[in-house]
Amino acid sequence: MNCIIVDDEPLAREEMRNLVEEISAIEIIGEFSNALSAMEYLTTKSVDLIFLDIEMPTVNGLDFAQSLPKDVLVILTTAYTQYALRGFELDALDYLLKPIKKDRLAKAIDKALTYKNLLNLKENQSTFEDANEDAVFIKSDRKYYKILFGDIRFIEALKDYVVIYTRTNKLITAMNLKTMHQKLPAHIFVRVSKSYLINLSFIDSFDNHTIYIDKFEIPIGEIYREQFFKQYTGGLL
Repeated sequence: MNCIIVDDEPLAREEMRNLVEEISAIEIIGEFSNALSAMEYLTTKSVDLIFLDIEMPTVNGLDFAQSLPKDVLVILTTAYTQYALRGFELDALDYLLKPIKKDRLAKAIDKALTYKNLLNLKENQSTFEDANEDAVFIKSDRKYYKILFGDIRFIEALKDYVVIYTRTNKLITAMNLKTMHQKLPAHIFVRVSKSYLINLSFIDSFDNHTIYIDKFEIPIGEIYREQFFKQYTGGLL
């Protein structure tokens, strides 16, 4: 997988370059101090992943992210927490707070590699067929797979796909999250942001902004927060 770094601060670009170069699975093919230069580069070059700063002159990172092709993955890098939800609404793959820690970056890159592989492997692309009282059926490679509701931890939107996280693995299917939600029982699954649909029974803990399921941290969207609290706590909070 290749990547570019877009950040208006030279020191921040250097620090990111040094961290990324320690991870052999990814190659840096360009660095840019502003979004306009990166946009020009993308007209002639194919880029898998962009490490993108948010607060930049002329065109900020969020506006740039919104203009990118659907097959380009974005990891936002910033010193400000207030952009997190907006970033996820733009289908950003991850959100790294500066100063960026090596283990946190490695986790984000691993996520990018996983998604890239899922999207590239045609045999992993599947079709959501139907649901009955306790399961959904996924068609993959001319076979049907039954997935029990009780085995689905959460579902994440990924561009034009959704990734279904079960107890043991992940499946990807070409469907948007809204359509998936309509086919699942509302008393079990709740939409908590533009990008996530969760199984209430798998929640370990939560706060005003994040739901924790095992090692996963799932952001709560502002417009979904009240309904989630009401449904999960029965109005006790």
